[in-house]
Parts: sequence; structure tokens; C-alpha cells
Amino acid sequence: MKRDFLSVDDLNPEELAFLLDLSAKVKAQPGDYSERLHGRSVALIFEKPSTRTRVSFEVAVASAGGHPVPLSSAELQLGRGETIEDTGRVLSRYVDVIVLRTFEQERLEVLAGAASVPVVNALSDFEHPCQCLADLLTIRELKGELGGLTLTYLGDGNNVTHSLMLGCAKMGMHFRAATPPGFEPIPLIVERASEIAAAAGSTVSVAHDAVEACRDADVLYTDVWASMGQEAESEERALVFPSYALDQAKVDVAKEDVTVLHCLPAHRGQEITDGVIDGSHSAVWDQAENRMHTQKALLLWLLGLV
Repeated sequence: MKRDFLSVDDLNPEELAFLLDLSAKVKAQPGDYSERLHGRSVALIFEKPSTRTRVSFEVAVASAGGHPVPLSSAELQLGRGETIEDTGRVLSRYVDVIVLRTFEQERLEVLAGAASVPVVNALSDFEHPCQCLADLLTIRELKGELGGLTLTYLGDGNNVTHSLMLGCAKMGMHFRAATPPGFEPIPLIVERASEIAAAAGSTVSVAHDAVEACRDADVLYTDVWASMGQEAESEERALVFPSYALDQAKVDVAKEDVTVLHCLPAHRGQEITDGVIDGSHSAVWDQAENRMHTQKALLLWLLGLV
């Protein structure tokens, strides 16, 4: 039976831990995995702009001996009215995995229902699960373990927040989000993550006091204030979000060895200051690199090649 990766919640805690272990092996011993995707092709469909996701997936596939097939919707018949279901049925005859970066989560679910090969969510408006894999690997590399750590997320309760909240809960991490009123994560995700966290002995909280949320945190995390598709709201959000910027004052109230993360692209001077993203606590560039390693591990796992 094929597996898809549309949400972090598609993995149970044991599977997520296994993927992180595999990612660490793939990163440490790339030569051992350089031919695992030999003879395999992966379609990479981008309906939204991409730097890290596109390049990291292309390199991940190629470095494992596979053939990446990057596509935009404008290059496909999707741009001329072919349904996502028919696209999935056809691509399933050509490729071994379909990776889609899109808007509505429903498009991924419909595609996965029609495709006979694994489908991967490379970002939707609802979740960004591949980013979460890289985030957790980066934290584990620096802290040695995940259980019991506290991660604070500052800013908009968006797709990154949703995946991160679920991933932290599954790994027994305490998750705090500090957002402006009206910009909280979707309540259904908060409820689900809280349920998972309770079983793992950790906690999930959503509040509005950014400084208090950062106090004694092991990890501080932020993202852009206006995600793709929300550009028209940028000026309005710029008036609401400044107190949630990840600046030195927030770092100072966190743990002395706090790790700073940002999924990028960063709008320096808005959600994060130059001094913090370029500072000694920042692991942002390791985090970006780890997208490649975790996605390679994910593809190998989905295809049963490990």
C-alpha cells in the first residue's frame, strides 16, 4: 500500500523518529545512498515560487541517483484546464513520486486520491511538513535530543506553525506560539497537537505576549509575516506584527544556549533582525541545508528503499 506525506500527522511518532535517524545517516554517509534512486523519477510540480524547496528536492533526487522532473503548472496541461486528478493518473504512469507545492491542501488530497504513486506536500496553505522534518533534524543535531525541549514560535499562525506544532508534539517537545490577536493557528490543529502532546507528556500553548513566550525557551523560531498569496496584506500586517519580531531582547530572555531558526526567505528588519539571524545562536543555514537531507530520506522511505 502506497504512503503519501501530506501532513506531519501522516506519521506516527515512531515513523517520525525513524525518518530523523535516516536523515542523519543520509547526511553523514551520502555515498551509501548515492544510487538508491537509480532508475527512479520524481515529478516536482510548483504552483508557487520556490528557492529552497525546488533546489533541495532536485539535488536530493539527483544525488541519490534518481531523475528529478521539475515542472510548473504553466508547463503542464493543468494550466489549460486538465484536472489535478487526471494529471495524477497520467504522471503515475511515468514517475515514481509526485511532489506538489500548491495553495489549497485539498488539491494535494485530491491528487493523492487519484495517483497510484506517493504524493508529497512540498508546501500548501495549510501545512509545510517537509520544512518540519528539517527543523527537527537541526534541533536534534544541536541539542542531542528533542523530548522535553521548549520551542517558541513568533508571528503568524501559518502553515509552518501548523506542521511545527504537530511535529514538536509528536517528539515530546513543548510548543509555544505567540501571535497577534486574530492571527492564531487554526484551532483544529491546536486541538490535535494538544492531544498528541498530552500523550507524549508535553504541552502546546498559544498566547499573545511574545516576550513571555520566549522566556527560558530552548529554540526560537519565526517566519515571514505575510505568506505567499497574502502580499496584499503586507502593509496592514506590518502595523500589527512588530512586537513579535525576533530581536535580541527575545533572545536575551531565552535559554543561554538558545537556537534561532527561520524557514526562509527572511525579511530582515521585519520578523527577524540582522543581528539575530547572523548571530551566534542562529542555525538558519544548517536548517536550510537539512531540507535536502530530510527530503532525500523521505523519498527513500516512501519508496521502501531503506
